[in-house]
Amino acid sequence: MDPRHNPSTYPQVCPALVRTISGSSSIATMKKVIQQLQLEARLHWVKVSQVATDLKQFCLQNAQHDPLLTGVSSSKNPFRPHKVCHFL
Repeated sequence: MDPRHNPSTYPQVCPALVRTISGSSSIATMKKVIQQLQLEARLHWVKVSQVATDLKQFCLQNAQHDPLLTGVSSSKNPFRPHKVCHFL
């Protein structure tokens, strides 16, 4: 068997896409599938490990400005309990 025609060497294809292609012969459907595949082919893929490293670095660099980590002073807290007005 020619290795170029070996199904085990084919790229993985989304099962929903296979059902769409095999279940419909509509030209409009095929155009939508091609459009989606072209869009996905242009995407810039980044490894999860690289994204995780970048996210960790961002969090560490901005931790001192994060109110969930540093807390909020009571004078700046918009959700602090309001004082009761005694004149009414």
